[in-house]
Amino acid sequence: MPITPARMPLLDHLGELRRRLTIVVVSVIATAIIIYFATPTLIEIMIDPIRSALPEGSELTILSALGGFTIRFKVAFFFGLIICTPIILWEAMGFFLPALKANERKWVVPTVAAMVVLFFIGMIFCYLVIQKAAFGWLLAQTDAFADQIVNAEDFLDIMMKLEVGFGIAFELPLAIFYLSTLHLVPYKTFRSQWRYVYVGLLTLSACVTPDASPVTMIIMFAALIGLYEIALAVSRVVITAKDGSEALKWTREDYEAHEFAED
Repeated sequence: MPITPARMPLLDHLGELRRRLTIVVVSVIATAIIIYFATPTLIEIMIDPIRSALPEGSELTILSALGGFTIRFKVAFFFGLIICTPIILWEAMGFFLPALKANERKWVVPTVAAMVVLFFIGMIFCYLVIQKAAFGWLLAQTDAFADQIVNAEDFLDIMMKLEVGFGIAFELPLAIFYLSTLHLVPYKTFRSQWRYVYVGLLTLSACVTPDASPVTMIIMFAALIGLYEIALAVSRVVITAKDGSEALKWTREDYEAHEFAED
């Protein structure tokens, strides 16, 4: 990986940042342009999970002259960002790694890899589980009093927001793992204050889901609780294996004192 030198003049740092940003922007734009021509197929794939929830015989509808171009551009840019994720991360790590110590750098690659994996797991979970449940509930609210026009811009915009929202929400285990293993928040606090954490997760679920559907919010809430408990279980094993069961009660000050004593 081409890593920036640790010490550089400010203008050289800015030039390096501009170079790396240019690579990222050009890569995303070029990929999006190529993908643009495949967007009809990609849109069909995106719609597939909710097809059974749509009114019988209905098809995607565009309600404006620019609607077709707009939605194809959004979908192309969305998939362009996803495909270019390795390039984005590669350039970001190449720029920021010099600011880290040698013992800190070894955590960067596994952390970034975990972030990517969790993000894509969240998106896949949303695609396979959430989309049909969410749109099924939303469309059912219309059946009693009106016909539903399947507006492509509206539907696909919500679907992409749901994908991103679940991808971000699934980063929770990584945050919990580092907060607890680095003792920034003691493990015992996470465990003893679980009621407050659950309320916070419910609030997060309501904020991240863009469709105002209680079905989506409840499913996300359940998924986040599962991820939270898994993250705590893994953290407990790591903390106990490294420093013993007493470390589960440590604060950050206790952890630093222990590290200082070992040195």
